[in-house]
Amino acid sequence: MEFKAKQIAELIGGRVEGDENASVRTFSKIEEGQEGAISFLSNPKYTHYLYETKSTIVLVNDDLVLEHPVETTLIRVPNAYEAVARLLQIYESMKPRKTGIDPLAFISEKATVGKDVYVGAFAYIGDGAVVGDGCQIAPQVYIGDGVRLGQQCQLFPHVTIYNGCQLGNRVTIHAGSVIGADGFGFAPSQEGYDKIPQIGVVIIEDDVEIGANTCVDRSTMGATIIHKGVKLDNLIQVAHNCEIGQNTVMSAQVGLAGSTKVGEWCMFGGQVGLAGHITVGDHVNLGAQSGVPSSVKGGQTLIGTPPMQPTAYFKSQAIFRRLPDMYKELDRLKKEVEQLKSK
Repeated sequence: MEFKAKQIAELIGGRVEGDENASVRTFSKIEEGQEGAISFLSNPKYTHYLYETKSTIVLVNDDLVLEHPVETTLIRVPNAYEAVARLLQIYESMKPRKTGIDPLAFISEKATVGKDVYVGAFAYIGDGAVVGDGCQIAPQVYIGDGVRLGQQCQLFPHVTIYNGCQLGNRVTIHAGSVIGADGFGFAPSQEGYDKIPQIGVVIIEDDVEIGANTCVDRSTMGATIIHKGVKLDNLIQVAHNCEIGQNTVMSAQVGLAGSTKVGEWCMFGGQVGLAGHITVGDHVNLGAQSGVPSSVKGGQTLIGTPPMQPTAYFKSQAIFRRLPDMYKELDRLKKEVEQLKSK
């Protein structure tokens, strides 16, 4: 399917600079541009590609000042990154969606499946499960007894939803993720470790997206809760009884220990680790590999272990690199002091 520059500009509220009838049929990175493709430029580091790209159309910010003539057609928008995101969403929504139940799928007679649902081969839907209208259940997905899925959910291959867990509308879970496995609960005893039964559930609200091979454990009692609009990357561990506030995002390999509460609109970099039974306020940004041993008030940007303000952290790191030399100097001074005392 092809779109002309003037059609695209109307969709995203942009302004055409060049040939308004230039047409595109695919997307491309600006540095790999090709004829018939649309690209975008938002990072100034890539500006030089604008003057050599082969892409037919490029989305750029309104305030971009051209240093040289360009061959491509430009569409100027307030924010090129947001504009291409909207276009990709439109493009994705136009792809045909599968419907129907594959004959190799198993659906319990006690399950309820809504309208326009696709269930792929070797998928399993257990007793009492409810699958809402328009859901896409890929091959080899496991949906346990009593699981409830809202409308327009998408589960990719090998996703496992344990018994009793609840998903809202438009939830996307990528391949290999496990929702509702037992929390890590064991009580030390003279014989070793006694397992504490995990009798709670996981509740995932609307518009949540969870990356591949991420695990969200069921609670000991009550619920582990992922609130509306949360986005979790691949390889994240959310332990039992955790709660993640609305619109919080977490990069790969973040780990939350049990009963941790995270506020709304937080942003965690890769490999951030949070201790259990702590609270992180709203609008907290944690830099990659931060280790958080205690509660954090809202509205802060922190990095390091324990986390601190970025300026203090980088000053500390500069001093840390000098510690070997500082230690030698201190040792030398100590010897001088001892010599002076002996005299």
